[in-house]
Amino acid sequence: MIKRILLFLVLNFSALAIGGLFTRSGVASLWYQNLEKAPWTPPGWVFGAAWTFIMICFAIYMAYLIVENTNRKKIISLFAFQWILNALWNPVFFYFHAMLAGLIVITLLTLLITYFLFHYNKELRLKSVFILPYFIWILIATSLNAYILIMN
Repeated sequence: MIKRILLFLVLNFSALAIGGLFTRSGVASLWYQNLEKAPWTPPGWVFGAAWTFIMICFAIYMAYLIVENTNRKKIISLFAFQWILNALWNPVFFYFHAMLAGLIVITLLTLLITYFLFHYNKELRLKSVFILPYFIWILIATSLNAYILIMN
């Protein structure tokens, strides 16, 4: 189990690292600084702390799911799609300044994480708690993106 968790940690944090390449300069950009942001936007440091915790929990979740589900190809495909969406949002939003496209990407990610949570809940039972931080955070992140799109 430890090897699987470590594998998913490496994969999860590699997606965050790719996204992070675009986030640092994007958050500091005049474009982002001048956007009307949601009143519930957390301070910048919260994003790094939240994503770190989320990816640790998600690695544990995936390690259990890949063992307990018999359709590994489907699980790997869903994980890969999640990985792509997770890494894709940052350049779409921060580099290309494509707020609508960013909202589409993050909405697809939200739907996928929602699917993970509810579809595999019966298999994983209490272990599904490991995907709850991702689910809650992605709902917040989607609302932040939607607010920016609507207000700008």
